[in-house]
Amino acid sequence: MLSVDAHSPVPPYEQVRSSLARQINDRTLPVGTKLPTVRKLAADLGIAPNTIARAYRELEEAGLIETRGRAGSFVGSSGDQSRQRAQEAAAEYAAVVRKLGLSQGEALAIVSAALDGGQAAQGVPRLTPRPAR
Repeated sequence: MLSVDAHSPVPPYEQVRSSLARQINDRTLPVGTKLPTVRKLAADLGIAPNTIARAYRELEEAGLIETRGRAGSFVGSSGDQSRQRAQEAAAEYAAVVRKLGLSQGEALAIVSAALDGGQAAQGVPRLTPRPAR
């Protein structure tokens, strides 16, 4: 189900979060699926429970999972709306980019850098502010 690459530059919590998010979004983990407890998953992956707790917390904030107290954590029904929310955010971003007069290349470079965790994308030039007129 999940694995963590100790040699990856991606933090373990993000590896867990993104892997679970991908499985939820592609419906490998359908709505209502009970997730392993934080301690169980941490033990299975050989990482700290706080690492799993952080991944679960971020998934819950994104609406992909829900925690039902002592009953545990489950794939949430709002997870089905992830793509729709992303499309709405993309449309809003495109409207802002057009208003700012940025080129499509600049807009894509910004998105690429944001998806890379704020790091400049490989081969994409850094944007510099335009001089005031």
